[in-house]
Amino acid sequence: MAPVVRSLKGDRAFQRLRRGRSGGARLLSVRWRHVREPGLRVGIVASRKVGNAVVRNRVRRRLREALRDLVADRDLGGRGVDLLVIARPSAATADYAALRDSLRTALERSSFP
Repeated sequence: MAPVVRSLKGDRAFQRLRRGRSGGARLLSVRWRHVREPGLRVGIVASRKVGNAVVRNRVRRRLREALRDLVADRDLGGRGVDLLVIARPSAATADYAALRDSLRTALERSSFP
């Protein structure tokens, strides 16, 4: 069964991820942590260093779709996971395939379940 993907909301949820596992790649970095609530909650961060609003939103949309491709077939074992994806400024000029490959690399380096 594919995990239910929801949005990570609230400052407290983001703060808790500081104690989570991390991994990085050329275009982005990730942090994740097991939580009690089942399902997958995702937060995607693109600061102003990435570009203007149009560029940041494009990067977030591409990362969201790449994440759907990568975690659709994963079984989280009934546990919940909070995942934070942080885009680096170099992500602004990357195409979808490069972002997906970078996301895959970062998830593997962080031992994402």
